[in-house]
Amino acid sequence: MAASCSAVLRWQFDLTWSLFEFHLDRLEDDDFLWEPAGLCWTLHLDERGVWVPDWADSEPDPIPVPTIGWISWHIGWWWSVAIDHLRARTPRDRTEITWPGPGPAVTAHLRGLREEWLPILDQVTDADLAAPATFPWHSDPDKTVAHTLAWVNSELMKNVTEIGQLRPLRAARNVE
Repeated sequence: MAASCSAVLRWQFDLTWSLFEFHLDRLEDDDFLWEPAGLCWTLHLDERGVWVPDWADSEPDPIPVPTIGWISWHIGWWWSVAIDHLRARTPRDRTEITWPGPGPAVTAHLRGLREEWLPILDQVTDADLAAPATFPWHSDPDKTVAHTLAWVNSELMKNVTEIGQLRPLRAARNVE
């Protein structure tokens, strides 16, 4: 018997998350703000002690290489907003999504987002999957909740891959 769409989306998420856990368990505090290139996006403490990400409203050319910290903030931003949309809450603005700082607080935050996400995946019905969705497309009437769930899996997989490249690259550069 063929698996349902929601079962496949859950399986795909779990596969991606298992790859993420491999990296989350191995991240060191210094990994988060390590700058892999001269042109880099990272996070900076502002005068209030809040971590603020580098940002541009239009994508720069060339694109800056993000730090693991920036990627982890980015995951927190898009995933929080996706959850807001699917829970019918007012979506938070990018500037409202804060990063807890390097170290265990980040991994706890990301694991907390997973805990918020699992009930969405586990409780979605076929009717829910077919319902229109505006995030992240805003104006495409053909996109559904199924598209949003698939996009979250894809975006997470991309970000996990980025972290999965940066973490060993930093470690390899420290080997003499």
